[in-house]
Amino acid sequence: MSALDPTGLRRRAGPAILFALVLGLGACTPLGQGDGDDPPASGSGAPGGNGGGQLSIATGGTGGVYYPLGGGFATVIRENVEGYDATVSETNASVDNMLLIGDGGADLALVLGDTAADAVNGTADFEGDAITSCALGRLYDNFTQVVTSADSGISSIEEMEGMSVSLGSPRSGTEIIALRILEAAGLDPDSDISRQQLGVTETVEALRDGTIDAGFWSGGLPTGALVDYATTGDMVLIPHGEHAAAMQDSYGDYYTEAGIPADTYDGQSEAVSVVVVPNVLVANPDNMSDDLQQRITAAIYDNVEQLTQVHSAAADLDASTAGEIEFMDVCPGSQAYFDDQ
Repeated sequence: MSALDPTGLRRRAGPAILFALVLGLGACTPLGQGDGDDPPASGSGAPGGNGGGQLSIATGGTGGVYYPLGGGFATVIRENVEGYDATVSETNASVDNMLLIGDGGADLALVLGDTAADAVNGTADFEGDAITSCALGRLYDNFTQVVTSADSGISSIEEMEGMSVSLGSPRSGTEIIALRILEAAGLDPDSDISRQQLGVTETVEALRDGTIDAGFWSGGLPTGALVDYATTGDMVLIPHGEHAAAMQDSYGDYYTEAGIPADTYDGQSEAVSVVVVPNVLVANPDNMSDDLQQRITAAIYDNVEQLTQVHSAAADLDASTAGEIEFMDVCPGSQAYFDDQ
């Protein structure tokens, strides 16, 4: 696919529809208060065994895609995996989610591919502390959306020098990608910019009140908080896809260049070249039986049409390619499901 080819990427869904749907999809459980904090041994009738129980899904902030889509996953698990219920937890996303998978604080988690690779290899934020995990499948691609206001004058990553820039929530996948894009562009995040750490909703608020000049966000298309900001006519997306090659060389092939299709957001009349990273759904194989892995995978990939009603990013879930993951192991039960497709 051409870097700026919009064919087959995303259909649109307004944030009001998304959140109205997700309210009925899965209850939100604060971290540390769910049933997944200390997973019991397989077969005990709780997560990981075959007797049923409560599953916790670590997602992200409510302004992104992980949270509503995680609610959709909770619903299809509840409706299709006999004896199991599921709840979603709002988190800072990928880095925190991998830590929760490692310590049993979550049974399932949505995670960016580069963060998952760091976790299983014990590198970067996980230096010396590799996390045992496997992927239930590849989900959809995250588009790195670098956002500024129309009057900022910023048209490239290099022009952020001297500006106030949000790199995403602390310990998020967005932060990791933002740091690596800045590195590829020759900017030091600690000396060349005034570094802020905001989630996507807070980033939009800060752009509106002028307390930051630009912000990074890695998410599916469209992202609800950005849909809302774009309606004001002030939002501009900064192209940066040319840095994907350098990021590949330094970190791995999960960084690629693609285009945010024209008209994804109000006022965006042309495709915008950006860095793209795949998302995966992960679990800890020590805490979840192969049989349960297979049943959860079937519940998700057999119900893509239903999940697409929750968020249009789910349209990219494809059982024929979801098991093609180079940077971490596919869960044995999930692989059994994909082999049957």
